[in-house]
Amino acid sequence: MQIALAPMEGLVDNILRDVLTQVGGIDWCVTEFIRVNDMLLPPSQFHKLAPELQQGAATAAGVPLRVQLLGSDPVCLAENAALACELGAPVIDLNFGCPAKTVNKSRGGAVLLKEPELLHSILAHVRRAVPAAIPVTAKMRLGFDSPDGAMECAIALAEGGAEQIVVHARTKVDGYKPPAHWEWVARVQEVVKVPVFANGEVWTVEDWRRCREVSGVEDIMLGRGLVSRPDLARQIAAARAGIELPAMHWDELMPLIQDFWCQAVGKLTPRSAPGRLKQWVAMLTRSYPEAVELFTALRRESDCAQISRLIGVEQSIAA
Repeated sequence: MQIALAPMEGLVDNILRDVLTQVGGIDWCVTEFIRVNDMLLPPSQFHKLAPELQQGAATAAGVPLRVQLLGSDPVCLAENAALACELGAPVIDLNFGCPAKTVNKSRGGAVLLKEPELLHSILAHVRRAVPAAIPVTAKMRLGFDSPDGAMECAIALAEGGAEQIVVHARTKVDGYKPPAHWEWVARVQEVVKVPVFANGEVWTVEDWRRCREVSGVEDIMLGRGLVSRPDLARQIAAARAGIELPAMHWDELMPLIQDFWCQAVGKLTPRSAPGRLKQWVAMLTRSYPEAVELFTALRRESDCAQISRLIGVEQSIAA
């Protein structure tokens, strides 16, 4: 079984990837999507969203990083994939799942699920452009407004050269509304020979067990569930081995929050760093009552020095 950390644009950046992979249980992670339009991007664009490329393409904890590209031009995607490989990407992942309206309007993400032939063309072009030893993978949803074409899309991706397919078990129109339709993941796995990962609505170990039973697949990608419960991958990995681990306590989580804040202050602007911390703490409120109290204290605070005091970080360290 493999457990992956999902690529969530605007949320799981290199800072949160670093912090979450410290906890354990994650086998690999993926960058936020790198948008490809009609040009070869400069290396700086890859390094901006994937600074780990300059550190062996792995987080500090040693978890491998895949580079995800989003676009609709097969030739341009292939050229940028080749460049990403030259920069050190160990795996190229292609995004056919993003539900954002702005992305879909520019012919990217889940809207491409309406065009299985294009999916095949993109995979085939990228597969030919990158070294044979570097895998090409893909992430998809069940469809744009209906799951009826999910199998056709998955077959197009696999026959185009995808070595793994992550299936977010909802359509674009579903967005993130529960439930996730794990039974469709089983149908997708039936029609392709490559490994299929289940993704969507796994918030607890119990959810994972039900997902595995319904989907029939062993591999899983965790998104919001892992951000809200940072030890979820570790717990699932242990459960798979027949071991029951106690949940991470707040006092164990607090050093990670402090680490996140120190990195945010060091890498982001004073204006944007507080918002990133609040974003994560708000998601932690789903699993930790203590996070509710912390979020309430942080909610209207924008001064970095005061935030450092609130979470017990010396300003000299955070600066």
